[in-house]
Amino acid sequence: MSASISRRRLLGWTGAGAAVAGVGAVSGYALGRTEPDPAQEPGGDVVEFRGTHQAGIVTPSQNELYFTALDLTSTGKAAVQRMLAQWTSAAERMTRGLETAENGALPLDRETAPADTGEALELPPSSLTVTVGFGPTFFDKLGITDRRPATLADLPSFQGDRLEPAKSGGDICIQACANDPQVAVHAVRNLVRIGFGTVAVRWAQLGYGRTSSTSIRQPTARNLFGFKDGTNNLKAEEPDLLDQHVWVQGGDGPDWMTGGTHLVARRIRMHIETWDRAPLDEQEAVIGRTKGTGSPLGGTGEFEPANYRSIDANGTPVIPLNSHIRLASAESMNGIKILRRGFNFVAGSDDRGHLNAGLFFVCFVRNPQTQFVPMQRLLAANDAMSDYITHTGSAVFACPPGLREGEYWGQRLLEDTV
Repeated sequence: MSASISRRRLLGWTGAGAAVAGVGAVSGYALGRTEPDPAQEPGGDVVEFRGTHQAGIVTPSQNELYFTALDLTSTGKAAVQRMLAQWTSAAERMTRGLETAENGALPLDRETAPADTGEALELPPSSLTVTVGFGPTFFDKLGITDRRPATLADLPSFQGDRLEPAKSGGDICIQACANDPQVAVHAVRNLVRIGFGTVAVRWAQLGYGRTSSTSIRQPTARNLFGFKDGTNNLKAEEPDLLDQHVWVQGGDGPDWMTGGTHLVARRIRMHIETWDRAPLDEQEAVIGRTKGTGSPLGGTGEFEPANYRSIDANGTPVIPLNSHIRLASAESMNGIKILRRGFNFVAGSDDRGHLNAGLFFVCFVRNPQTQFVPMQRLLAANDAMSDYITHTGSAVFACPPGLREGEYWGQRLLEDTV
């Protein structure tokens, strides 16, 4: 047995393609491990896979993202359950730095197709998290519309949207985040492979360079406009605010969603060349913060509360009325807050030689209809930044709560309907 295999081995798995023992049972959760342990290597941080909430939401935001939306190609509930069970077992292994199955990349039977694609062999876990959600059409296709939360509906059209259908929507989403892009891509690639015949990729997005901090331990990151992004973002260390704004509470909707949340994804094209020609004063007025320190205009420090009542000698608001931070603030939104978790992206250049780049915006909210929708309506109609961006993709998903021991993604949703 080679060292490269033993580095990524978890005992007790019966194979990524193994049949589930009964529709509701998942095999392969034994936690035995051979040495050496990749989690103990540099970059080998392991994020706990199971818990009250799914990982990858309030987890300290990693540096790399691979996000994909998939469509069901099979509407048989049993097939979907088998896939989700296999996904869960494979994802749990991968978050620990292991192959999707024992001997997965290098099967002992060399005439057998590998159960793991192998590009993450010898790489540490890199804080990998895998988060799954279900789109509105998932419930339609499986004939379980009575189980769909009232809060889960396609987003309305917003002023200025130029949405591409091929980059919007989806029945299921997978969000893989890690501190190594190869680890994130490996995770999604293998789940898609396992799901062949049950799902097909609708669209995918690579992201790099987080644009939000989800923990007070993280410094604020910058977006491609060069500004610090998400200074006032909700943080993992604020459980009361997370309960209020992020986690679905008992009585909000169907019981299977309690402890879950909603994911909103928006692909935002930034008109980089136009922005780069704007004077610094104009850039700062658009954002409402200084470009250097990130302090609100008129302030002296990044985390100083913005003074939206301050006016200059001419009676003009120091922070413009159409600035981004003013319009997106809880003060302007009657207390609404969202948890941002976006990433920069660059996808080459377009046919005019302009960068095809921007922000892959991801946020998590308790109710997208009462949080994201009114915020985006206000921004779309009034935000000075709208001259420099275009929304080209959009999707919304219901993310179930975290997994109990032995449970698979969506089990409480799907098995309650048996």
